[in-house]
Amino acid sequence: MADSKGGARLPQDIEQARELLAGGNYIAGRGLATVVYLALHMNRPLLLEGEAGVGKTEIANVLARTLGRDLIRLQCYEGLDLASAAYEWNYPRQMIAIRLAEAEGSIAEIGRRLYSPEHLVARPLLRALEPHPDGPPVLLIDEIDRADEPFEAFLLELLSDFQLSIPELGTIKADMPPIVLITSNRTREVHDALRRRCLYHWVEYPDFASEARIVTLKAPGVAPELRKQLIAFVHRLRNEDLFKRPGVAETIDWANALQALDVVSLDVGVVNDTLGLLLKYQDDLARIRGSEAARLLAQIEAGA
Repeated sequence: MADSKGGARLPQDIEQARELLAGGNYIAGRGLATVVYLALHMNRPLLLEGEAGVGKTEIANVLARTLGRDLIRLQCYEGLDLASAAYEWNYPRQMIAIRLAEAEGSIAEIGRRLYSPEHLVARPLLRALEPHPDGPPVLLIDEIDRADEPFEAFLLELLSDFQLSIPELGTIKADMPPIVLITSNRTREVHDALRRRCLYHWVEYPDFASEARIVTLKAPGVAPELRKQLIAFVHRLRNEDLFKRPGVAETIDWANALQALDVVSLDVGVVNDTLGLLLKYQDDLARIRGSEAARLLAQIEAGA
């Protein structure tokens, strides 16, 4: 059902928000559904923190799909600057404009013509403020903790007033605020000034039942008994002292790999051969392969 703004209608209560996420095959608890509902209706950015691989980015993808909105993603990294994140001037076109002005004898007009919208190259943040036919887009600012701290200060105007100040043009403000989701893996702390402008939710690893539902959706061909074993193994891995614990994406990859290998039941050999789908660092692999894998499997078999 479409609303007057284009795209799908926003959820009218928390349960509808939960159903909206479920419509995109995202299993959400009531806490997450609540904060998503509030972010949509209060026009507030949503800051999602949690371990890498718990599904923070997927929330933005699901909202864009289920609401029928454009997804605009800004992937943060060290050294991210204004030109890459918001806008820059098209210098080659400006040089052509200067030559044309000289040829036409209209140098007096060159200043106005150089810094006009036609010479502006919009990057993700500015594109999120522009009108979109299906309604305000979903703006994903992914892994903000990877960007330098000064970049956070630049975001404050956008997150407070949904506008950007361009010295040569003035202030560009969104007619309708975009849906803003910001993710952080907490490799560093996000500044309090940014946190105050956002609603907040910590995204946990799913519990056993929720992860079983996720695997059922994403790897439906896996037999129930194998699904139970592999999820139990992943949950035990997350309790180990690892450099990088496996996320939900790794669970799904492993489930699909075991299905492709026609595995019926886990054993030490299967785990050793496929452990690289769960653990992505050699030290973690060396720690778990062999006797540790056998110990975890024995615990699962014993129901410990």
